[in-house]
Amino acid sequence: MRYICRINYVLPPFLNVKSMAVEIERKFLVKNHDYRHMARECTHIMQGYLSSEIRATIRVRLRGDRAYLTVKGANIGSARDEWEYPIPVDDARQMLQRCAAGSVIDKERFVVEFEGREWEVDEFHGHYEGLVVAEVELSSEDEQVSLPPFVGQEVTGNTRYYNSVMASTDHLRVVDGRLV
Repeated sequence: MRYICRINYVLPPFLNVKSMAVEIERKFLVKNHDYRHMARECTHIMQGYLSSEIRATIRVRLRGDRAYLTVKGANIGSARDEWEYPIPVDDARQMLQRCAAGSVIDKERFVVEFEGREWEVDEFHGHYEGLVVAEVELSSEDEQVSLPPFVGQEVTGNTRYYNSVMASTDHLRVVDGRLV
């Protein structure tokens, strides 16, 4: 006699994803500190990666008094799929302490409005002290954007500037504001 066991499982509402967001961003090195006096806010961020596979990264982030779990797909040019969910702060702290693969990234994020766009400028601490990177999200890959005065060389698509790569390696170091 054979028995068949069927388990019906209903996903919790926060996992029942109907659509995903596509993140399109450009990333630049920062050449001066003008962003500091232009910033409308600054927040401390600690983040680590539960997985940093090329196909998908899973990130845990503490941002101020909030926490998030984010899944990002592989980059295709300057675009990739992204899903982000709020999680309890205590859970995020425990995940960073117990589960993060590699280093935990420590940085300050400055948010700057420039010509109708929101720029995020990250000042890294710890191993990556001296690295400052600016990012801007776009609606399409071919969208034009005016660059603020603090923006320098573009590093979009340069994998050494991916936070997931920075967290998973110890051979990169900062020299003159660049990763080498």
